[in-house]
Amino acid sequence: MTDVCPWAREPGIMKEYHDLEWGVPVHSDRKMFEFLVLESAQAGLSWITILKKRENFRNAFSEFDPELVALYTPEQTDELMQNKGIIRNRMKIEAAISNAGVFLDIASENGTFCNWIWRYTGGTPIINSYSDVKDVPVKSPLAEQISKDLKKRGFRFFGPVICYSHMQATGMVNDHMTYCFRHRELI
Repeated sequence: MTDVCPWAREPGIMKEYHDLEWGVPVHSDRKMFEFLVLESAQAGLSWITILKKRENFRNAFSEFDPELVALYTPEQTDELMQNKGIIRNRMKIEAAISNAGVFLDIASENGTFCNWIWRYTGGTPIINSYSDVKDVPVKSPLAEQISKDLKKRGFRFFGPVICYSHMQATGMVNDHMTYCFRHRELI
């Protein structure tokens, strides 16, 4: 057994993502919106596919500025559908655009979107203690609650499984294996 999560043992983009980003608490609305867009785009696909297209997504979605994305027109949606550098799924693209508006509404009501979403964990990461990747859940009751609350507000493509992945990516939960060096670093 090495001192890193099993999915990040091979050199490359996944290891880099694991070592530098995955599980690091995010308190920037722009970064939080980026992960919301990417996690929603990932539905049904592998995360490595999204990571390989991340820069293309960044360019296509105005550097993940929710204020700009919320204003995208049907013509811009059509342009995105022609962009071979991103996931060209109309429902996911339209969801990203409409979710940007909901994201901004939540941010307006709470000072920031991060203020709102982090209240679910009391403002601190949930530290899990898994030593076998098979024990890590794909969703949790908290992810179900956040997803339900976002759906009530109009969010799309953000069910409990995607929400839990989002929570892992943004450090709301620490699901690094207990033997992984990042588990210790992020506590």
